[in-house]
Amino acid sequence: MDPCRNEGELVAGYWMWQVKSKEEAIEWLKRAPFEDTEVEIRQVFEAEDFGDEFTPELREQEERLRAEMEAKQK
Repeated sequence: MDPCRNEGELVAGYWMWQVKSKEEAIEWLKRAPFEDTEVEIRQVFEAEDFGDEFTPELREQEERLRAEMEAKQK
């Protein structure tokens, strides 16, 4: 047991990598400075990933929500 942690304590965080494939992300993860740790890999999408399905109306909605979130953080 790690003497710096209490039993049952959750230590969390995240890294974001821009990679070409899930396999490349796994290779990066193999170099991570920890062992015996549960890790979850999630894909993050950008607006461009949705092509024509990301209509001007959806783009406008996203921009409005983004502006609202930024205003709340100030």
